[in-house]
Amino acid sequence: MPNWFERYFEFDKFGTNMRTEVVAGITTFMTMAYILFVNPAILSNAMGKEAIPSLVTATALSAGIATIIMGLYAKKSFALAPGMGLNAYFAYSVCLNMGYPWQVALAAVFVEGVIFIILSITKFRTAVINAIPMSQKYAIGAGIGLFLTLIGLKEAGIIVGSKATLVTLGTQNFVKPEFWLAIFGIFFACALMVRRVPGALLISILTTTVLAIALGVTPKPESLFSLPTLSYTFMKLDFKGLLNVGAFGVVFAFFMVDFFDTVGTVTGLSAKAGFLREDGTIPDSEKILLTDAIGTTVGAILGTSTVTTYIESAAGIEEGGRTGTVALVVGALFILIGLFISPIAKVIPACATAPALIIVGFLMMNVVRNITFDDPTEALPAFFVLATIPFTFSIADGIGVGFISYCILKLVAGKPKEVHPLLWILAGVFIVYFLYLGGIVKL
Repeated sequence: MPNWFERYFEFDKFGTNMRTEVVAGITTFMTMAYILFVNPAILSNAMGKEAIPSLVTATALSAGIATIIMGLYAKKSFALAPGMGLNAYFAYSVCLNMGYPWQVALAAVFVEGVIFIILSITKFRTAVINAIPMSQKYAIGAGIGLFLTLIGLKEAGIIVGSKATLVTLGTQNFVKPEFWLAIFGIFFACALMVRRVPGALLISILTTTVLAIALGVTPKPESLFSLPTLSYTFMKLDFKGLLNVGAFGVVFAFFMVDFFDTVGTVTGLSAKAGFLREDGTIPDSEKILLTDAIGTTVGAILGTSTVTTYIESAAGIEEGGRTGTVALVVGALFILIGLFISPIAKVIPACATAPALIIVGFLMMNVVRNITFDDPTEALPAFFVLATIPFTFSIADGIGVGFISYCILKLVAGKPKEVHPLLWILAGVFIVYFLYLGGIVKL
């Protein structure tokens, strides 16, 4: 490569080279390419199965554009795509549970993305990130992991609803081939991970789909590749509907979920890559967060839920990738490959994607070990986050409970100075938010 390229990405500073960066980029792509199948599968629950071709294109294009911006502008080895947990919140909470049309939800994602851009430019977003205690950052990430696991177990038929116990083991599904395909997918993915095979989740999804086709659970794809399309989702944002149903509640929920999902991921990746400073701050955090915000707005226009930085970027970091070159490779692969695979995505059944949700949940749980359980003023609010997110089926609710309980317990313990002033404000905002959801406060 030309010397200017290596100088721009500071190869010498990070002790890397082109081969290492390219291999790291391919590794990251293989690790997170499952999103090309899982994101359309989740969002189609709210948009309809006919939306899958457009959702595949929107997923690939938004991931590719945002990741390339991350490489060129922020010069970090982080990859972006529509976020796991955020897509589930979009489909299951906002659309299916709250009853908002998906067009309105897309408008909410766009608006919160614009808010993020403004906050990132003013550096307010970075100030808020630095105000959140580490125990809460870790708990939010782990809580989202439990949320995804719950959804995956439900999609696999391993757990089902119960009037007596709320949820129970889905023994009635034992006679269904879909159940055993999901079980196979879980253990096959685990086996590949134990053997440290790159792209374990992607391989598991494709292998389980092939078995499902062989057993007649899902039809064969009409073709392997097709031209990309955005006809179903492009520019379908309903701003008028968003105002009619009450903009504050929906936008604020997306805002909080996106905000803290990004916080946890960026902090974890920066620590793994050695970017995290001793005081806990992240170099070039404004650029990283601005890239994330731009990705969200672009993704909403294309027709997908919030785009965010992916924890799977850690796979490329482990391979030695340290510069934006990694992100350029990942972004290019998303565009060159992802735009043309919608026929395959259309036939992938839930029993093939559910294992990926469960395993991603496991991967997000490993940060729990960083929580200081010896200090109840740190551990109890973290526990409330871990419990509330999956049990309320809402990431935003879990975050709010964590912030409020953190402030209260620090105050009771006589340690109010350990709470950043901004956190008091955020806790107050969440109190208003909960009162709004309960119909006590009208906005």
